[in-house]
Amino acid sequence: MSVVPKSAMAILKVSRLGHPVLRRVTQPLSLEQLRSAPTQRLIDDMIETMKEYDGVGLAADQVHESQQIAVLEVADNPRYPDKPKVPLTVLVNPRVTPLGEEIEEDWEGCLSIPDLRGRVPRYKSVRIQAWDRDGKEMDFVAKDFHARVIQHEWDHLNGKVYLDRMRDFSTLGFLQEFARYWLNA
Repeated sequence: MSVVPKSAMAILKVSRLGHPVLRRVTQPLSLEQLRSAPTQRLIDDMIETMKEYDGVGLAADQVHESQQIAVLEVADNPRYPDKPKVPLTVLVNPRVTPLGEEIEEDWEGCLSIPDLRGRVPRYKSVRIQAWDRDGKEMDFVAKDFHARVIQHEWDHLNGKVYLDRMRDFSTLGFLQEFARYWLNA
């Protein structure tokens, strides 16, 4: 599969909370659609956009495309400096299944809800079944922060945002106050 040269990639406009695209359930792709040049370009642009904004994940509806595509990567990210690394992953038509009942509450933010953070409960371990960008089947288990990122993006593909999962809004705050009062608490 050929990759679009870096110079040809684009930074896409990120949809913000309130835009209807974020509340729609996204559409699955056929293998033909996935392998098309426009979809491959979209995937490259999503990766570029995620990196540009220091995100660790991005769903297609966050760039105004109602398709079941999500990208994620946790590398040297200034927003999440202490989180374990996760290799660049493209998930197409993902299915996410919790493994066990153990839930952990931790901080989340979102490129579509800029400058806010809140504590969100998520399953600690999930099974993911999806296609990669070439249509090859993937089936793996993600735990802890990796599982959190996948569940966050999967929610996007199902018309939900992290605010919908919060149990207690007393932790919701602006990023500057999060850094000042909560980051090292």
